[in-house]
Amino acid sequence: MRPGPRNLITDVAGLKVGNAQDPHLKSGVTVLTADVPFVASVSVMGGAPGTREIALLEPDRTVQEVDALVLSGGSAFGLDAASGVMAGLRAVGRGFAVGSARVPIVPGAILFDLLNGGDKDWDSNPYPDLGRAAFDAAGPDFQIGSAGAGMATRVGATGLKLKGGLGSASAILDNGMTVGALVAVNALGQVTVGESPAFWAAPFEMQGEFGGLGMIPGYEPGQELWAGIPQGSATTIAIVATDAVLPQAQAKRMATAAQDGLARAIVPAHTALDGDLVFACATGDRMPDDPVRDGMRLGHAAALCLSRAVARAVFAARPAPGDIVPTWAQAFGREM
Repeated sequence: MRPGPRNLITDVAGLKVGNAQDPHLKSGVTVLTADVPFVASVSVMGGAPGTREIALLEPDRTVQEVDALVLSGGSAFGLDAASGVMAGLRAVGRGFAVGSARVPIVPGAILFDLLNGGDKDWDSNPYPDLGRAAFDAAGPDFQIGSAGAGMATRVGATGLKLKGGLGSASAILDNGMTVGALVAVNALGQVTVGESPAFWAAPFEMQGEFGGLGMIPGYEPGQELWAGIPQGSATTIAIVATDAVLPQAQAKRMATAAQDGLARAIVPAHTALDGDLVFACATGDRMPDDPVRDGMRLGHAAALCLSRAVARAVFAARPAPGDIVPTWAQAFGREM
């Protein structure tokens, strides 16, 4: 297993990602799309999710494919980002055909970033415009760190507080299949180990992609993480993808397996105040040789990619005016 050429989810051929953000709002939107519809499903394990159109991602539903997936800041206001994405898709003739009408299928999920210091006193909801801008910007290359839905997120409300971010990673399996992950990290839990700069995801790091620090020895895993009831940031939302042919039921299994990647990279994960959610999508370019064995390999690779993407998000965060927590680089005096 090795990273793809970009080490981004867009190493899965055909996928495109676009970001849009507002530095005054301190929030943004990230969109994953493709030129043709793709199979998608979802796994929700956080206690406080915010979602749009995810019921249709269950394997027993009529619609098996979607046109885009949306990750957004803004809490419930951010669900309207999907409306802007739908407008962009409609403008290019995309959508589920119902007679002469076409309805773009755009599930989405949101994170809570309303207390991060940005200007939230708007007259009209800014997220539809951000969604359209993110869709229009979609391509194979995109920025990670302080961009899109991870523009001004935070991690570590239960311990060391750092700026979160948008992360991505990919892996090419030895059978030629590609897996990728995309994540907006805004967790109550910590991404780093105790008070150290090392990442919980360190065992899965490839080619020094988040500093090559390794694990810090001597950490006491039972130490108390909670410091009162945390407020102000919650929810890590993610997408994992593959170029394999997967029916929707197997895509859901891949999303479920990928949740392990969050639990390995964020401590604690899946809390009652997080809305942790993982979408999975499959573009259908490669037929698995062994559906059972290859399905398990895809789930494992998706979890590894998601752990790496979480660490890359925080590692790549950049400072901005008005930030209320430091970046990883600022906290640990590292030049980036």
